[in-house]
Amino acid sequence: MSDHVRSLERGLAVLRAFDADAPVQTLSDVARRAGLTRAAARRFLLTLAELGYVRSDGRLFQLTPKVLELGYAYLSALTLPEVAGPHLEALSAQVHESASMSVLDGADIVYVARVATSRLMTAAITIGTRLPAYASAMGRVMLAARPQEERAQLLAAPAALTDRTVTDTAVLARTLDDVAAAGWALVEEELELGVRSIAVPVHDARGAVVAAVNVAARPGPVDLVADVLPHLRATVAAIETDLRSGRLSR
Repeated sequence: MSDHVRSLERGLAVLRAFDADAPVQTLSDVARRAGLTRAAARRFLLTLAELGYVRSDGRLFQLTPKVLELGYAYLSALTLPEVAGPHLEALSAQVHESASMSVLDGADIVYVARVATSRLMTAAITIGTRLPAYASAMGRVMLAARPQEERAQLLAAPAALTDRTVTDTAVLARTLDDVAAAGWALVEEELELGVRSIAVPVHDARGAVVAAVNVAARPGPVDLVADVLPHLRATVAAIETDLRSGRLSR
């Protein structure tokens, strides 16, 4: 692609090298995680430090809060997190489990709002966390709303994340058909062992699926379909009402 700017791509790779598991890194760490030479990584880190996005004590590097500005314009324009926040808090209080909202970005879901009651997954889930859509309940309800051709592209080469992950693309395609018909998805220990999730799609005023909301829990006596799904559907209906009216829940 003639308009592709490689230096921008590399700079973004340096920013993405930092995450919840590695918030503070050495130059060598950043170079390895970003796939760059030490010299290139150093140039990008020094530039980002000069711009205020990275701080360093001379040996260790970490992001500064200024990086939040990069995503703020998207989230503020979206309004979904602000609309959903109070509803997710009420849902979490009702079912005593974690509740989240995500949007679909390519083959991944991206968390845009979350109310956590406990840490369920090995990796910390925060705003901006990305997970593969095919193995998540929120991903499946959003994939189910996509045209068949797009679905097929997004389901290409799924990897097994646990011994329960569905990786057969034909089975996944049939599962998405079932999800589309039912209007909800249940995923049990496909994303990570010990984690169950049930999700419902969120529609905008035109009826298009723009996000998904889920409740996640550990394996146990709670029946996610019988005990949680009614509350989840009611929560999503309230979010959709606010979206249609342009009203933010307070």
